[in-house]
Amino acid sequence: MVCKTNLSFDEMWEKIIACDKTYDGIFFTAVITTKIYCRPSCRSRKPQKINVEFYHDINEVEKAGFRACKRCQPEVVHSPHIGLVNNVIAFLVNHYKQKLVLQDVANHVGVSSYYLERLFKQETSETPRTYLEKIRVDKAAHLLKTTDRTNLEICYEVGFQSPSNFYKVFRLIKKCSPTEYRNLEGKELP
Repeated sequence: MVCKTNLSFDEMWEKIIACDKTYDGIFFTAVITTKIYCRPSCRSRKPQKINVEFYHDINEVEKAGFRACKRCQPEVVHSPHIGLVNNVIAFLVNHYKQKLVLQDVANHVGVSSYYLERLFKQETSETPRTYLEKIRVDKAAHLLKTTDRTNLEICYEVGFQSPSNFYKVFRLIKKCSPTEYRNLEGKELP
C-alpha cells in the first residue's frame, strides 16, 4: 500500500535508508515478514525492499495487522510540536510545484511565519525554505534520471521560479550540476 502523499515508493524507500526524521509521522514503514511498523528515521536494520509497505496513518497500519517497533516507538509522539511540523511537511510535499512563500505555509497551519520558521528549524534543523528546496531537488533528480525532459523543463516542473536558482540549489544539494547528475551512470549518486 502506498501512502497518500506525492512521494513515490522509491522516494519513501530513500527516506528510510537515510533515516530521515523529518518524514516521521508523514508515513510509516511496515515490514511484511516481521509484521512490525516503524518511523522513517528508525535505526533498526533495514529490511529488503520487497518486504516493505508504506502507510500514511497509524490506524491503517495497525488495522493491517502490524505492531509498533519497540526501538523507534512510532505510536508515541515525542514532541508537542511534531503534529504542526508534520502538517507543514505534508503541505510542502503536496504543494512543492507551487510558488510558495513562508506566509502561505504559516497561513495553512494557522501560526505566524516567525513562529513557524523558529519551530520548524528547532524540530528539523532546517528552515521550511531549505526543506522545500530539498524536495524540489529530489524530484528534479528523479526526473533527470527517468525522463528526457530538458533541464529547463524540469526546473519549472518541480517549482523553481528561475533556472539560475535551480542550478545553484541543485549544485549545493547534489554537489554537481543537473547535467552532470543526469550523466552519472552506475556511479554513486549524490
